[in-house]
Amino acid sequence: MVNYRLFISSLLLSATAIVSGCQSDDATGGLDMQGGNLQQQGTQAAGQAEDVVRESELRAFCPPVSLREGTAYFTTYEKGGQDQPGSVIYQASITDVTRKCTYGTGSFGMTVAVAGRVVPGPKGNTGTITMPIRIVAVRGGEVVYSKLFQHQVAISDTAGATQFIFNDPNVMITGTPDRSIQLMVGFDEGPNGGR
Repeated sequence: MVNYRLFISSLLLSATAIVSGCQSDDATGGLDMQGGNLQQQGTQAAGQAEDVVRESELRAFCPPVSLREGTAYFTTYEKGGQDQPGSVIYQASITDVTRKCTYGTGSFGMTVAVAGRVVPGPKGNTGTITMPIRIVAVRGGEVVYSKLFQHQVAISDTAGATQFIFNDPNVMITGTPDRSIQLMVGFDEGPNGGR
């Protein structure tokens, strides 16, 4: 005769083990900092030596990244239809940002990753669109890094949203990382941002 209590307990333990095995502690929320596939970053190709992480790097401060106020959305309109909902070609939005730091002597570098999506509007069509994404680092009110990127995204379907991931692996800041540094990301629609 089967002991049903033992049987139910073992089923619950098995389910718990499966669920916990599926969870991840990935702080980047799935953003690929290398711009390739979504494998864990610790995985190295066969034959390559793994990077050694020093204790000082683990304890070092890495400035957080945030969205600049009012720059999380970028909308493109049909010519002559500015601010008219029926003339929207597409609207892009940034949904997540993250970063990682590398430390050197007298300076440190950062890789900044941005994830978002593009939703076609009533005038949307397939093709390649260009979005002006700016990354800025400020230390105590002084801009220490600012770069504008014209990031292109291919739209193959106007029925739904298209996801995108962008990263800048070349943010270099002189000095040591400290809490006065603010790192900001956003769409730049200004005179140099372009449409």
